[in-house]
Amino acid sequence: MSRPTLTAVFVAFLLTSSVAKPNAKDKKPKQVVPAIECDMRAGKINLPEFIVKCPAKCRETKEKVYGTGVFASISSICNAAIHNGVITNSGGKVIVMKMGGQATYKGSFANGVRSLSLPNWRDSFSVSVGKPKKGVIYPSTLIFVPSRPTAENTADHKDPPHSTVSPATEPSSTAAPPTTTHVTTPIATAPPITTSATPRVTVHKVREAGRSHPYFSSVARQSQSTKGKGPTQAFRGSSVYANRFSSRTNTGVHRPETGTPIRRQPHVSSASVFSRVQPQSERKQHTAQSNPTFARRDWPHPAFSRPDGSSGTRRPTDSSYSVPNTSYKWNRMSTGDPTVLDPRPDNTEYEQYGQYPPEPEDHKPLSETGHTKDCKVDIAFLMDGSWSIGKRRFKIQKDFLVDVSQVINVGVAGPMMGIIQYGDDPVTEFSLKQFSSSKDLKPAISKIVQKGGLSNVGKALSYINKNFFSDANGNRGGAPNVAVVLVDGWPTDKLEEASRLARESGINIFFVTIEGPDENEKQNVVETNFVEKAVCRTNGFFSLPITSWFALRKEVQSLVKRVCDTDHLVCSKTCLNANDIAFVIDGSSSVGTGNFRTVLQFVANVTQEFEISDTDTRVGIIQYTYEQRLEFAFGQHNNKADLLNAIKRINYWSGGTSTGAAITYAADQLFSKSKPNKRKIMIVITDGRSYDDVRAPALAVHHKGVIAYSIGIAWAAQDELEYIATDPDREHSFFVDEFDNLYKYVPKIIHNICNEFNSQPRN
Repeated sequence: MSRPTLTAVFVAFLLTSSVAKPNAKDKKPKQVVPAIECDMRAGKINLPEFIVKCPAKCRETKEKVYGTGVFASISSICNAAIHNGVITNSGGKVIVMKMGGQATYKGSFANGVRSLSLPNWRDSFSVSVGKPKKGVIYPSTLIFVPSRPTAENTADHKDPPHSTVSPATEPSSTAAPPTTTHVTTPIATAPPITTSATPRVTVHKVREAGRSHPYFSSVARQSQSTKGKGPTQAFRGSSVYANRFSSRTNTGVHRPETGTPIRRQPHVSSASVFSRVQPQSERKQHTAQSNPTFARRDWPHPAFSRPDGSSGTRRPTDSSYSVPNTSYKWNRMSTGDPTVLDPRPDNTEYEQYGQYPPEPEDHKPLSETGHTKDCKVDIAFLMDGSWSIGKRRFKIQKDFLVDVSQVINVGVAGPMMGIIQYGDDPVTEFSLKQFSSSKDLKPAISKIVQKGGLSNVGKALSYINKNFFSDANGNRGGAPNVAVVLVDGWPTDKLEEASRLARESGINIFFVTIEGPDENEKQNVVETNFVEKAVCRTNGFFSLPITSWFALRKEVQSLVKRVCDTDHLVCSKTCLNANDIAFVIDGSSSVGTGNFRTVLQFVANVTQEFEISDTDTRVGIIQYTYEQRLEFAFGQHNNKADLLNAIKRINYWSGGTSTGAAITYAADQLFSKSKPNKRKIMIVITDGRSYDDVRAPALAVHHKGVIAYSIGIAWAAQDELEYIATDPDREHSFFVDEFDNLYKYVPKIIHNICNEFNSQPRN
């Protein structure tokens, strides 16, 4: 072969090698990650497994998340990923894997995101870090579940084709599926996607007018739903009148402007002839055990509302996957035109679960006249108006208060009832004296409008202590003061100090805690053990924990029984109204007439600080020398004016000093007749050493539960003062060098009496 020929062959070989080299091995396909918004829910994407990219700051959107670890498909993908620690609030890639529904989804708080509880849901998903395994390529476009069409001409309509969205293009129904050559991908196991399909045909029947509740009606008629009925077109989560409202754009949740209350439209009877249609296939999913529990909300409700005069076509929605907006309610006048009637009950908050709210199982209609007797109490109900409670639960709370008002039989001879609504700040809805009958209370409670804000219970307790229980607001004095606090979850401020001051003012604080914090949520509570720090006593009588809002109305009878049990309302007894006080006054010759009058003025000044009556603090006085004289006994003067006049009229006796005998006399003549629910207090005032022994008589009264104070003047013996006084001596024994300095110890004695009373164990 010639030289030129060899050269040509060599050049051709080089060219062939250089062209074929890039194709010798296929390039690794590059993963394209579709971007989504914070509000995208897993149930809206019709893929068994996929990868997405979340934007930054999704946590601030407070899009709802249901569950922990495994989430309901109506949850926000991005916030679920933040909650699970897969990404941070800066965003990132997330792999989503679909799975079957769960019987329950437990809410929790993690990474700044609160997930909510849910009783059950048909589909679930889990999230993991967005790093695909080697050789796995996820779809570069997302296939979305189509929105349900409106019910207009439903027999002729077809479902629209499944649409796909490219991360860089507008939605297109003709987008080609992703290429996955030589790669095993999760999409290979996905069910086949059809471009058109006939909507699911479901047999259903309209709920009969007059039945109790759509949920129970559907369960009761499961076995007869198909008899005598032909197939009728229905769509899950939609209404047969779904096309009669104009479209509106959900601008997201936000707090209303200041001074703009959220008002409810009148509720429409659920027993109307145009009742809600529910597909039979979904009815079969309901059981008596599937009653949903409200998920706690920690965000404000929107303030917008839809004017009744608007018209047009309502934008179709897929309520199987979308969480409905519950901030507004439509109501139309009955015109007979099915295109404008919407007589369905307001069940929007339950439709996200495909269920209806259960009615209280053991709640019977309450008597308009009530059944309680001898229940003379002044009750303030502190109702939770915070945003966390939600619209539906706020109405349950009002229904509960209506039930209570009917049971206790409000009246001037019995209990009086007022309501304060608290949020950021407390507001008096109506005072104790505003309504004097249960009949008048019922419509007043129904008209209360939710204020919103936080759950500042401490501020509300301070408010009732300073402002509510006053003569101007109808406080009757002789009736125990009761405050019943209803709180959703836990307070958002501290309440220990406010509660202590309220108790010391004689207010019996009850706590009704609905869906309180579990072990995982206790770390988020502002003040630990807030119920124990607030209630009158920690023995369980004053606290009523409720596990679910659905169970609240079952506790009406239990709560009424407690607040009307006046024998157990021990916080009505304060340091100023729960005492039997015996003054034992030295009338010996060394005192003198002028100084004796000074001692009587001191006694009057101390007495002036207490609430005097036969049921409150009672005062008795003994004057002694060698002998003893009962000036007046407990209960002999039952109002303050008479008592002060009686003190003034006491005559100076003069004689020796037998303090020990005087203490024994006080035990026999006064404390033996003391009431069992009174604190026994003895105040001995002397100016010299006793002629007899004081130790044995003092020890005897101490053993009988008498709290003894000793006040020595001038020549009084310090050792005897300490023997007489209850331990610790420094809190119960005082000495002054002159009679004229006695007045200085009035506030000290009052303070010590109250401090000792308020420091008693609250169990």
